[in-house]
Amino acid sequence: MNWKLPVIAAMACVMAMPATAQEELRGKQAGDIVLGFSVLGVLPQSGGRVDAIGGKPDPSNSVTPQLDVTWFATPNLSLNLIAATTRHDVTVRGSALGDVDLGRVWLLPPTLTLQYHPLPQSRISPYVGAGINYTVAYNEGGSRSAAISKVDVEDSWGWALNAGVDYELSPHWAANIDVKKLFLRPDVSVNSGAIGARADLDPWIIGVGVRYRF
Repeated sequence: MNWKLPVIAAMACVMAMPATAQEELRGKQAGDIVLGFSVLGVLPQSGGRVDAIGGKPDPSNSVTPQLDVTWFATPNLSLNLIAATTRHDVTVRGSALGDVDLGRVWLLPPTLTLQYHPLPQSRISPYVGAGINYTVAYNEGGSRSAAISKVDVEDSWGWALNAGVDYELSPHWAANIDVKKLFLRPDVSVNSGAIGARADLDPWIIGVGVRYRF
C-alpha cells in the first residue's frame, strides 16, 4: 500500500477547511485539553543485525489512524500522548539463506512528549518536543518462509523527537501536521531463540489531521 496517498488526501482536506473570519483567535491557554485525529504514515528504516545467517531486517511502511490528547500546563508547554497501532511485514534481506520472510507483526507504540510552543497566540503555531516511547509488539504471524516456525518481537523502550505546527481554523478547531522520530530497536527471537536478531526500526511518523480544543 502506498502510504503517501491517504496522507496527501488528508492534508488536502485539512488545508481546504477555511478559517472563520468573524471568530477571534483564542490562542493556547493553560489548562487546555486538545483531542486530535490524524492519518499517519509510519516509515521504519531497514537496519539491525541477524545472528547465524546474517542479513538485515527490512520492515514495511504502514498507514494508520491515530488519536492523541494534549494537555497544556502553560500556553508554551504541553504534554502530548499518542495512541495508534500499525502492522508491518518483516523480511530479512541478504542473509546466507537469501531473503527470509519473517511474517508480520503489529506494533502499539504509545509515545509521551513534552512540547514547547514558541508562538502560542499565533494562528500558525509551531512546536518542538522530546519524550519517551514504549512499544508493544503483538500478534506475530502471517505467511513465513518454510524454515521459520516462530517469531517473537520483544517489547522495548525508546526515545522520541517531535516537531509540528497547528493552524487555528476557529477558537476550537485546528489543522495539524506532526512529525516524530522514534529511536526504536527491539530484540527479535526466531525459532525459539535458534536465531537472534535486533531490528533497528527508528521510524519516522508523519501525521496530518485535525484537533479539537475543549
